Amino acid sequence: MATRLQTIDILQNRDGKRYRKNVIYPEIPVRENDIYVITTGGDRYDLLAQQFYSDSSLWWVIASANTSKRDSLVVKQGVQLRIPESPTEAITLFEEVNSKR
Repeated sequence: MATRLQTIDILQNRDGKRYRKNVIYPEIPVRENDIYVITTGGDRYDLLAQQFYSDSSLWWVIASANTSKRDSLVVKQGVQLRIPESPTEAITLFEEVNSKR
């Protein structure tokens, strides 16, 4: 599976330093078969992604589905999270949003 950053352009500033454009995370629509969990101590987005998708790099799908801050993988205990049934739609939306810029 491709990483989410493969579709983000790498640019170069006047000093020759390379950087990537800012990433835009899509709004992930609610689907009937989404899974809902109540977090417990020690839960993290990457561990949940590994558990539900067998791929910890898809942590951003769960964070985006819950409009959570994506600056930390740690999840507060006792919070209800929506786990999108499949990350495929989120990946497609991510690629569409970031390829148009």
